[in-house]
Amino acid sequence: MKEEKINGKTYKLPGSLNKFQKEMYVHLIDWKWKNITKKPGLYKYKGEFIEYDAILPKTERKKFPLIYKPILNDLKDHKTKYHFKLHLHFNHMASSQAANINLFLPILLSPKANDILRLLKSDFKKLTTGKLYKGFRIEYWDGNSDTDKGLLGDHNARSGTDSDIAIAYYNKKDELCLWLIEHKLTEKEFTTCGGYKSKNRDKLKHLCEKPFAEIVDNKDYCYYHNVRKNNYWLITDKHKDFFKNHNNFSTCPFRKGMNQLWRNQLLGFAVEDDPKQPYKNVYFSVVHHPDNKYLIKRIKEYKELINDNQKFSVFTSKEVIDHASKTKDKDIEEWIDWYKDLYKV
Repeated sequence: MKEEKINGKTYKLPGSLNKFQKEMYVHLIDWKWKNITKKPGLYKYKGEFIEYDAILPKTERKKFPLIYKPILNDLKDHKTKYHFKLHLHFNHMASSQAANINLFLPILLSPKANDILRLLKSDFKKLTTGKLYKGFRIEYWDGNSDTDKGLLGDHNARSGTDSDIAIAYYNKKDELCLWLIEHKLTEKEFTTCGGYKSKNRDKLKHLCEKPFAEIVDNKDYCYYHNVRKNNYWLITDKHKDFFKNHNNFSTCPFRKGMNQLWRNQLLGFAVEDDPKQPYKNVYFSVVHHPDNKYLIKRIKEYKELINDNQKFSVFTSKEVIDHASKTKDKDIEEWIDWYKDLYKV
């Protein structure tokens, strides 16, 4: 932590923020000071508690002050029916999980949901409110208990591949589809490969420097497959034509930030392939803050890998807001004003 004076105010900030992150943190802290409290929160690091202005103090957390009030009861009800873990940093002003909830639930719970979502997704016809929780699920995966490993074989009580939000809908052919969405606020990178970084990886056996095709043929080159027994490469092998331009990458493409994009895409393929699942097509999108340019390079790499396949798409939170504003709905407009004020969109 370092104290930094900006525009006459002193902020307790992390020491390694990029330009966009610092601008957003200062804005979010100002919003917190104005609307919640000026008390800093505590972060435990190596046994010591450190004060940060962007963290909510424990005294405020039970009120869920970062969640748009009209959606709070539904959020709690959803969490009861489809349990999901609140992120470690959920009570941080820059929580991407909270921002994702605040971006989508006011739309999904609105009578104007279909009008707005049709503008965001060209094949969208109507929300399937009888599926999942009123047509959506936060932190979606195909299971609902800590004992189920899921279709990717990577779930446990602590971790596993989730989509930040999933939306069930009928397309224009009246086919039931699922839309998986990953949300990013201030993050400068997607989640990287845990196997590549694992201290338990045998570097003589788990050869991350091997290219895509060789790992498909010998899946034990991957720590995820050989040790963790995850299904990533089994599903990848079945859908390897999707990763059309893999020869453009001399080593495993999924060691860095494309790892998270890959796993979310695989979750979509696994749900499509599972006869127990009702969805004809599953799509995957990333939504990010319009001023966060740090993710663009990785997104471009992924699009290159998959030859810009239409099963993957990208949009910004500003695009969501702009489409929602076209409804001229009073409740939607109130939410837009609140969201834009909080997240500087």
